[in-house]
Formats: sequence, structure tokens, C-alpha cells
Amino acid sequence: MAGQRHTVHTVIDSPYGPLTLVAADDVLKGLYMVGQRHRPPEESFGDPDPRPFTEVVRQLGAYFAGELTDFDLPLRLDGTQFQRSVWEQLQRIPYGETRSYGELAENLGKPGASRAVGLANGKNPIGIIVPCHRVIGSTGGLTGYGGGLDRKQRLLVFEGAAAEAPATATLF
Repeated sequence: MAGQRHTVHTVIDSPYGPLTLVAADDVLKGLYMVGQRHRPPEESFGDPDPRPFTEVVRQLGAYFAGELTDFDLPLRLDGTQFQRSVWEQLQRIPYGETRSYGELAENLGKPGASRAVGLANGKNPIGIIVPCHRVIGSTGGLTGYGGGLDRKQRLLVFEGAAAEAPATATLF
């Protein structure tokens, strides 16, 4: 990655609390929730500037209004090759559906890698848009979510992928 990228951010309100959007060279590279695990330090988000986020904010608004089920945005997913392959699989999970960590590992041709898939899933830098909340445990239970199990449960209920029930933790 030669050269310095111009990084900026903005914070928007959502039904799941404030969301920090981060862009490098006007391309979305982060969507972080308050209290999110693996959230980078604030100083890495660059200066406040809402301009690069107009379309991101529009699509998130449509998603939260129940009018959008598939995001169509350019994304900069910085991570290892394995992480990026997991995040690509996440983007293939249809709205309103879930997959297990094991299913994602199978899809990657690495059937024994469900734990590694879970770790990569947890480091997803663009929550909601890259739908890591759609990944559940092999028994159908909710497992770890960087944004918190309550938010995961609420997102899955919102999408119709889960019934209203208290989230139970099964962490790696």
C-alpha cells in the first residue's frame, strides 16, 4: 500500500446507536458501532468530513427504513487475504438469512476452519453493510458479535432472520 491515503470520518445516528463511517480516498473502509470490539483508535479515523458519505448514508437510511436489502457501494476492505475471502462470503448471505461459521468455512474450501472464519468475521471493518451479523453458531444460537449480542439479535429480528428472543452468548 504505497502512499498515504486521505482518511476522513463522520458519525450518523441509527436505530442501533451512533455509527462512525470512515473513508479513505472517498471509499468506505469502516463502519463502527459504539463499544465495538476491534474498533480502531479514534485518531485513525481522520478529520470529520461528511461529504464522501452521501450515498452510504442514503443506503443505510433506506436499509433501516426496510426499503433496501442489498447495498451497492464501493468498499475498501483492508485485511489479510483470508479475512477478505471471509468478508466476501459474508456479502453473499442474502438479507433475512443466516449461515453458520462451518458453512462459510465449507464455502471457502476449508471445512476445518470455522474457528478462523469466526475470528475473521469478528474483525470485519464494515459492519451491517458487510453483514457479519448474519453468521450464527452451528446449533443456530447467536455467537459473538463485535457490536454486541443485543445488536446482533436486533439486526436479525429486523431482517426477519430470527424470532424475538433473548440473545444467549456462546463466544469463541
